[in-house]
Amino acid sequence: MNRLRQVAAFVVLTLGSVVMLIVAIPTLGLARRFYSEVVGRWIGAGVLRVAGIRYRVHGAPASSVQTVYVSNHTSTLDVFLLIALALPRTRFFLSGFLRKLVPIGIIGTLIRIFWTVPQEFPERRREIFKRADRILRETGDSVYLSPEGMRVTTGEIGAFNKGSFHLATSLHAQIVPIYIAIPREIDPGMGYNAKPGSTDIYFLPPIDTSAWRLADLERNRDSVRELFLRVHDAIRSTGELPDSLGLVTEQAALEAATA
Repeated sequence: MNRLRQVAAFVVLTLGSVVMLIVAIPTLGLARRFYSEVVGRWIGAGVLRVAGIRYRVHGAPASSVQTVYVSNHTSTLDVFLLIALALPRTRFFLSGFLRKLVPIGIIGTLIRIFWTVPQEFPERRREIFKRADRILRETGDSVYLSPEGMRVTTGEIGAFNKGSFHLATSLHAQIVPIYIAIPREIDPGMGYNAKPGSTDIYFLPPIDTSAWRLADLERNRDSVRELFLRVHDAIRSTGELPDSLGLVTEQAALEAATA
């Protein structure tokens, strides 16, 4: 993204945060879904447009079922792509560091983001997840978070943390994986220098967690990561999703090996 595009994107972000704040005054800060799904969508789409980023959405988010959305996380663009999707009744986890950027701090406060802390503060992270679990259980809202925890700029799928899957298991909420395919040549990675181009967002089939147990947390986490690996490899090599989008469970793997 050249300097002019960066400035334009920041202006859109700032104006969007001001509009959201103005709307929040007469609504007493209570219209979270409107801020997120209407104003937020406009902000995300506006930033992407001035950055020259076109996005295609394959599939659709869940509409009425409590869902834990998870995705790969390669880029600064991910935040704006996800906001532009206007995921229904969805809260977000986001690094608390970003609150220092005033427009993001305003937007995040109004749409009720769960601000996280780095991995080196495990006790504080546990408290944040406990609070989120309690709020989501009471409201029935959905939630988005990246199991990678941070931007992975190697071009590969990073290690997955357990938090997303602990939350889904505790809530008995379905998981909807989202695969974000940003070509390396336009991906700004940790920075803001995105190049104009097109990206694709794939909503993968929902994963039922009703029978999941916390005792199987690591196994279920690894199964979901394996799904992301298969999708990542297929998109990179053929540009299309793999034929099978189900989880490879331990039992399925055993049956395949003995077939």
